[in-house]
Parts: sequence; C-alpha cells; structure tokens
Amino acid sequence: MTESTTPGTRLWTPKGFREDDWVHAESAEALAGNGRFILPLQAFLVLDDDVRKSAKERIGVLLQPGDELDKIVGLLDQLSLVALAFPAFNDGRSFSKGELLRSRHNFKGAIRATGQVLVDQLPHMLRLGFDEFEVSNPVLLKRLEEGRTGGLPVYYQPAVEPEAKGPKYSWRRKRPD
Repeated sequence: MTESTTPGTRLWTPKGFREDDWVHAESAEALAGNGRFILPLQAFLVLDDDVRKSAKERIGVLLQPGDELDKIVGLLDQLSLVALAFPAFNDGRSFSKGELLRSRHNFKGAIRATGQVLVDQLPHMLRLGFDEFEVSNPVLLKRLEEGRTGGLPVYYQPAVEPEAKGPKYSWRRKRPD
C-alpha cells in the first residue's frame, strides 16, 4: 500500500485544498483495513460483485491512459471515485475518459486527476468534469493557493460544464466569472 499522495502532493477541489481520505493501494487486500482505497484496474476487476457493492463508498479505481474505459462502464454504480492517471504531460487519453464518464456514461461520483496535473491543463480538466486533483506541480500549487485557476475567457467548443453563449456567435462561449 502507498501513501494517499506522494510527498509534496496536495488534494485540490474547486472548493479549495482539503485532506485526502483516499489511499492508493496496490491490491484488494487493503480493503481488510478501514479507510477508502483507490485500486488499480485489475485489482478492482477481480473483486467479487458483493464486495464491490457493499464497499462502494470505500472503493475507487485508478485507470492508466492505456486502460480501457469500457472495462468499468458496467460497474460505475459500484464506484464512488474514478481516478484518471496523467503520467506524462503529452498523454491526453485521460482527458477523453473524464469527458466520457460525465457526458456519455452519466457518472455522478468523483473524477480525480492524478499524476502530472499542470497549470495549463487544470481549466480544461474542470470543463470536462474532473472535480478532484492530486497536485504536486509547484507553480500550480502556488496559483491555487492564490485562488487562481487560469484559463482563457472564451471557448470554441462545448463541454460538460455549461457556459453562457457569447454575443451573436453560437460557437463562442464565455467562461463564467
């Protein structure tokens, strides 16, 4: 089992920084203890259905960019958190998974970004439906401590988070302030 976050990592939500009550675990053996655990996909999939259902509030799953979202789609009602890994800044597959969880699969639980959460990515993650972030990047930590999430005020594409439409252009949407 690993610590809830690596040293220097803090959990941020749109309501601010908070203590993280989830622990990243390597196997389902962690469920024998008290607490809430984020399991790798394979460890989650081998759990008995009754265990997943009875421990729903204590079980989250971590998907790596190469993991198929379809493997958990039928089990989303047995999860209260899906953590999506961003191991490198140039791998955007987890962005797509976050958006699909909210828009196509109507997942109501927490979607957490973990790994390389960077300054310029946070506004996009928020628009796609992410609501928890394990942040270790010093620049992003400083900005969030100052209450700045960044981003551009105008968007061309719709997202999970609704925006007001810009004047006279249906394709231009303004960020709510």
